[in-house]
Amino acid sequence: MKAVAGTAPGGRLDAALESPIVGMSPWIIFSVLVGPGRFELAVGLALAVAVVLLIATRMRERGTSLKTLEVSDVVFFAVLAAVGAAASPGTLQWLETYAGEISNLALAVIAFGSMAVRVPFTMQYGRERVGPEYWKSPEFLRINYVITGVWGAAFLVAAIAGGFGDLVLHNQDNLWTAWIIQIAAIVAALSFTEWYPQLVRSRTRTGEPPPPVRNLLIPLAGLIIPVGVVSLIFDAAASWFGVGLILIGVILARAINKDVGMERPSRGHPRRKRSSWRLR
Repeated sequence: MKAVAGTAPGGRLDAALESPIVGMSPWIIFSVLVGPGRFELAVGLALAVAVVLLIATRMRERGTSLKTLEVSDVVFFAVLAAVGAAASPGTLQWLETYAGEISNLALAVIAFGSMAVRVPFTMQYGRERVGPEYWKSPEFLRINYVITGVWGAAFLVAAIAGGFGDLVLHNQDNLWTAWIIQIAAIVAALSFTEWYPQLVRSRTRTGEPPPPVRNLLIPLAGLIIPVGVVSLIFDAAASWFGVGLILIGVILARAINKDVGMERPSRGHPRRKRSSWRLR
């Protein structure tokens, strides 16, 4: 596939605005930040980012249609900010406790709902990257359905983790349920979003090698060591568990680096240049 003519000159800003990951950034910011005493900060920052993204998209040189995710960003966080501003202390405390789960569930509903009506929300971004002749191709549809589903699952996992911390552990700032599990779910979805389109293209194109599985695991492997360190610092688990995570992270990092080193082309035999087209 080739990119739509005229999309390249926009540079990095256009590339960012054409990515659903950027569209989800207000939700990610909010779900990570919200907690006791942080509701106003989380919702204010998420709303500000959502408005800036919407304005930036509308100000681009070529006209683009409004996207479901962009509109949902602004509407959801504007309503949440208004409710928070008028809320009683008891309601505000409830929002601080459960707003993270509500936002994660809302995004999961958007993802799975868009799939149910056969317009995965990532498809609106993908259509700005490829020509109209590819919009109904099996490759394009498969990539968008799968990636949208993965993001829906990631935010569902984050909602369940947060709910477990609030309702079962009665600890809104539990290191595992409020932070580590939720961040790991988002990192996994981000990694998959980069890796999966390459896998699909390799299966449908002759001569294009499949992306190595390590490309999918590198971000998660890089997360294991910090998690182990944080677990030890905050005494969030048994010491042996934190040390074990650090050792596993080091072993995985060494194995991945060794694997990458073995595949580097020798001098005088440059690696074949890959296509710059990428569907997110």
